Amino acid sequence: MGTTFRPYSPDQELLLPPPSLNEWLPEVHLACFISDVVDELDQGSFYARYEGDGRCRSPVDSRIMLNVLIYAYATGTFSFRKIVRKLEEDVAFRVLVADNFPKHQTLCDFRKQHLNAFREVFVQEIRIAREAELISLGTLVINGTKVKASASKNKAMSFGRMQEEEVRLSKEVDELCGQARAADEAEDEQFGFAQRGDELPEELHYRQSWFQDSGSENQAGSGAGASR
Repeated sequence: MGTTFRPYSPDQELLLPPPSLNEWLPEVHLACFISDVVDELDQGSFYARYEGDGRCRSPVDSRIMLNVLIYAYATGTFSFRKIVRKLEEDVAFRVLVADNFPKHQTLCDFRKQHLNAFREVFVQEIRIAREAELISLGTLVINGTKVKASASKNKAMSFGRMQEEEVRLSKEVDELCGQARAADEAEDEQFGFAQRGDELPEELHYRQSWFQDSGSENQAGSGAGASR
């Protein structure tokens, strides 16, 4: 008896897609935690830049950009070009951007324009993860001391210790941003700012026509061989 393989239909359309993109990930996934926190944080400083400017062409929501950048840096992806590839290939990234696909230049511009606000949000994200008693945020190891305003002085972190921890968190975020900036500058120099660096040759952009052309050449070759 021949082997029956499971169906393979990459072009099959989904008749009943999931009601929410979040169903693509388990509830305990890091991407879900980051998204939940970002949704609760004040976006006013990000939105203010676009208020009253009717000329702007529907900018990407800051929550999308923050989700992507925080998750990328927390999981060790720093280059904007690599992040963009993740948006196309990685389920967690697709969920975080709600199936939007900002270009690497768009991500770069966002970080440049909102660098200080982004750093503050990133630090808040780490602080909330610490208060939730997470031991890590992706590749970032978090101090497990839980802070409660109503806790006794024996259990609560002292004010001085809290200040030291804030400085440490800010320094760690600065180092991550520095890694990202260095990676992007190196790739900009290698590929040029507008290029991703993984583009296929123009003749391979349209796979259907490429296969048709290849098939025609093979048939022509077979015919020539037969005529000889």
